[in-house]
Formats: sequence, structure tokens, C-alpha cells
Amino acid sequence: MTVTAVVGANWGDEGKGKITDYLARNMDFVVRFQGGSNAGHTILNEFGKFALHMLPSGVFYPHVHNVLGPGVALNTIGLAEELQNLKDRGIVPSHLHISDRAQVILPVHMLLDQAEEMRLGANQFGSTRSGIAPFYADKFLKIGVQVADLFVKDRLAQRIERNLALKNFLLPTAYQLPIQDPHEITELVSHHADAIAPYVCDTTSMLHEALNNNRAILLEGQLGALRDPDHGIYPFTTSSSPLAGFASVGAGLPPYSITRIIAVTKAYSTCVGAGPFVTELHGQDADVLRARGGDAGEYGATTGRPRRVGWFDAVATRYGCMIQGATEVALTNLDVLSYLDNIPIATAYALDDNTITQFPPTAELSQAQPVFEEMPGWRTDITNIRHYEDLPQTARQYVERIEALIDTKIRYISVGPQREQIVVKP
Repeated sequence: MTVTAVVGANWGDEGKGKITDYLARNMDFVVRFQGGSNAGHTILNEFGKFALHMLPSGVFYPHVHNVLGPGVALNTIGLAEELQNLKDRGIVPSHLHISDRAQVILPVHMLLDQAEEMRLGANQFGSTRSGIAPFYADKFLKIGVQVADLFVKDRLAQRIERNLALKNFLLPTAYQLPIQDPHEITELVSHHADAIAPYVCDTTSMLHEALNNNRAILLEGQLGALRDPDHGIYPFTTSSSPLAGFASVGAGLPPYSITRIIAVTKAYSTCVGAGPFVTELHGQDADVLRARGGDAGEYGATTGRPRRVGWFDAVATRYGCMIQGATEVALTNLDVLSYLDNIPIATAYALDDNTITQFPPTAELSQAQPVFEEMPGWRTDITNIRHYEDLPQTARQYVERIEALIDTKIRYISVGPQREQIVVKP
């Protein structure tokens, strides 16, 4: 059995949670391989509406093993709250596994993230203030705390004391904030460690055994290709790689095992956070599209912030599919566009008196203007359609035009927020 990766083609917020939830019914394992609680996956199913931030999107299936891999930024407090919220609604994930090699977000990471965004003011990066950038900085400075450290008290105290050494100089001098007590943080982290202890294990060996036994494994990415720190709209990126190429590292699987890569993109564009966004709409057009988007409008699952919205960007999405290595695409929220007579698609960018179709680096992207073509709309409800041939002809033309522009086959089309509102394109 091969491994499937579900990843974002754009800026995040593409609808990966729904696609993962839909596919998870045929999976044995669903694995988060990077990121932390800085982004959420919204899922609507027979149990209700959920916004998952730490947990993999397979938690609603009793047979699925849900794994937080070694590449994850583990927010133990957030995870405990999320598990309790599910329990309060009658859902208890039966199989949850947390890598003993994952690293832990500390309270000081969130404090620094918030303080730095406030210091930057108008120049801030649009961080969710979840501690992600300070966390990954510590990881690569080699002063992070692994999950396994949580259960060796003396080692944990030493790691936290070392972690705070520089921060306790920066906090009062750069941010006018009080220093952090290593003992207090050690006790707090230890307390929350007890809640996750039953789930901690060697997930890498477990997944290798699953692979050798031909079990079905799905790797769930967070955010999207354009938030990758190497290939995205740097510096308006996240601090881990949301690319399928990193999934083998963050999950602990061999790279050759991933043979199916599903890149998710919306039928229009959305973005939470700062940075260049070429097709962005403003004013009434943006308000209408935002209000119609998704189950309850286009608002961030983690932050609640209004998402920036725009028309479909074929330049950015083709690039995103390319660097993800997408073998197929899931197109979400097609139903949202059913109110339009004509639907613009950005097929190119105008930049310095030239027309380009290659996605440029951020320094040039900030000056780019969209070049649109218009497709006819369908002006009818498509939320009850389940077969591709039953879609209105103009809806199929829109899908097929996108397919040609992004040079990747579209396999799944979401026509509503519910799990079953999926059309499989032959």
C-alpha cells in the first residue's frame, strides 16, 4: 500500500480538512507531519462542525490511528483542550499516537510571538501568535524540548533553564516583559505532560511497520505551498515546510513511499495573514464572496480573522501544484461561485510592461497585477449534485479550464461543506 499526502496548493485555508476527513474513511493512519496549532482544519460531518488545530482530521473514524509525527510543533495545552472539547461532544479518539521525538511549544514561545508582532506594528507578518516562529527558532538552535524530555524531570528542568537563558535577557530589555521562572514553567509543562503520556510512543517505527504491512497511510499537511519558507512568499511564510517533499521527514517515512499527492485549492482564492495576494478583492465584491464562502463565511479557523479573498489565481496555483509535486487536485468550494454571471480567472501577471505566467519571488510579486479572463457562470444550486456529468456545462467548463491552466488533473470537487458533498471527476 502506498502513502497519500494531502497538502495545500496556495496560502493555506484551501479546505484540506474536509478532503482529509473524506479520504480518511479508507485509511488506517492519518498523520500530521508539520506545524502546530497555528492553523485549523474545519470539518463538518454527522457529529457537527469542528475546527481542529492539533489533532489529525481522521479523529472522527473509530478505526483510524491518528498520529502527531516528529515534525509537529506540539502544543500540549491546546491538545489537551481539544481532546476535552471532543469528549464533551461525545467523541473520544480511540487511537491517538504522539511521537516521542516531536518538540513542545512552551508558554514563552507564545509570549515572544505576541510581543514581537506587537513590536513590529504595521510591519507585522500576520502571525497567529501561537508561538510557531520562536518554537522553530529554538528547534534549530538546538535548545528545544522533545516530548521524551517531559518524562525525565531533571533533564526537563535543565532543558527549560537553558531555553530561557537568552529569553530572560530579551524579555525585559526588548519587550519590557517580566522574566520567566524556569521552575514554574517546568512544573506547568510537567502537569500537561501527564495528559498526553498515554499517547506517546515511537511513531516512526509504528508507521514503518504499518507501511511494511500494506496499511493505508494519509499524511495531512498544514497551510499551503506559498507559505513554505524556501519556496513561498518569504518572509510572509510559516516556519516549517508544508510541502509533500517534507512529509516523509516530518512523519518519519521513506520518501519513495509517497506516491500520491493531492494538492487542495479553492475554486477562488483566500488568504489569512499578510503578504502579496495578486487577485485580492476589496469592497463590496470582497464582502459578498467572503460572506458566501464556506459553511459560515471566510474566517480563519484558528484566528477568526476575516480571510482575504480574490478570484482564482492560476499562476500561483500552477506553481503550488508544481512544487508540491501534485499527482492530482481537489477543488473545493465550487458551489460558492454559483451566484455569479461571469467568473474571472487570473491566467497571467502583468509585471514591468511584461506578461508573465511564472510565479515570481516576493520582491517582484508585490508589483504584479492580475491578467484576467472571464468564464460564464452557472447561476444554479449545485450542492446536491454527486456526479460530474450532472454539473451544469458552464461549471464543467470552469473546472476544465482551471485543470488546463494548472497543468494537473482535478480528481475531487467539493460542492458544499458536508462530508458527502463531493463529486469525483472521472
